[in-house]
Amino acid sequence: MLPTAVLSLSLMNLLALGVGSSTSKAPPASGNPQQHQQAVFSLGHPSWSLGLQLYKALRSEGSHTNTLISPVLLASSLGALSRTAKGTTAAQLQELLQTAKDKKKAEEALSNVLKSMHEGNGTSYALHASSALFSKQVPALEKAFLKELQAQFGLGHVALSAGDKQRDMEKLRSWAKDGMGGLEGPPLTEEPDPKEGAMILANALHLKGFWDRSFDQENQDLRSFLGTKYTKVYMMHRSGVYRHYEDMENMVQVLELGLWGGKASMVLLLPFHVESLARLERVLTLEQLEKWLGKLSSISMALSLPRVNVSSTLSLQKQLAALGVVDAWDQKVADFSGLSGQAKGNLHLEDVLHWASLELTSESGSKDSMDKDEHVEKPKLFYADHSFIILVKDNSTGALLLLGALDLAEGVTLHDEL
Repeated sequence: MLPTAVLSLSLMNLLALGVGSSTSKAPPASGNPQQHQQAVFSLGHPSWSLGLQLYKALRSEGSHTNTLISPVLLASSLGALSRTAKGTTAAQLQELLQTAKDKKKAEEALSNVLKSMHEGNGTSYALHASSALFSKQVPALEKAFLKELQAQFGLGHVALSAGDKQRDMEKLRSWAKDGMGGLEGPPLTEEPDPKEGAMILANALHLKGFWDRSFDQENQDLRSFLGTKYTKVYMMHRSGVYRHYEDMENMVQVLELGLWGGKASMVLLLPFHVESLARLERVLTLEQLEKWLGKLSSISMALSLPRVNVSSTLSLQKQLAALGVVDAWDQKVADFSGLSGQAKGNLHLEDVLHWASLELTSESGSKDSMDKDEHVEKPKLFYADHSFIILVKDNSTGALLLLGALDLAEGVTLHDEL
């Protein structure tokens, strides 16, 4: 379990559901994980729109490598924050989250995802996740309201002392490391410098998926990964029947990989050729994703995937402001009076910080030591030796758990290319 000290307020610990656990469980007795009955899937959950908008805003800058975000964790914490806001500050957050029309329904949807994440943890994946609101010398906050935000959204509260920027960042990094189960994310390119009345919304998540069928250790070898730098990494190989679609017009392969127990699955978008992801990202829309996912069909596949860890640490203030969240950052205009009980002014949002990490390993959730390759004839090749986009979706709620890009696989560098 994750530590339950004040600096690592785990989402599910706060909900008394235990998401910090990484103990492997048996799948439901009702059938093989490959035959799990999935809910009718759509991209209507607010995490998809939020995630795609933020992802494209981050990638359009061209300065981010291995971008990775958890749209559902961010949507949940921003939803909690919108509960504390009033006036145009609240309206802008609700517009971004698409919750203005039916706030109760939207909040229930986010709450259901947190419960589904608990059910998938230890079965489909090992997950550590935390969210917290850090505050710097702010007026007395409503304790009952903070308790409500913990219970419904898993949003904890951590007070920053009157110390300097370095001390604040040490506290934030320590919290993020605890929230990710002891992993330390990459450093921020620009660190916030909160002053009196400032708040920082922070998320930290680490996920390691368990495949429904493992990649045999004997079928792994050192090969080249052709990303922004050419590196040597271990590639994992297996054959079997998987859901796949090949879009000839947009020159991309779409592959869905089931995770053990069927609660979640991973979708990979792989360009036909070695290239940066800029071209693929230009056509990446909700409508296009719906088309791709709707055309997936089960066929014989021969897979080769890199064994890597994708991690990123992001400040999302600029991107959220560009998407319409404007008032929250302005000390004179921001209205979070629902949190402090005082008139608007002084209390404002300084930054939104996001730590995320995803492990691609060979493990399955099966207790069997080995899953043999299936016998397949004339398999379609999916050879992921170059940059691709990764999505992890919750099959019960339709939420987008993770969205990211693998541009660079860490390993011995051969030479720069893209």
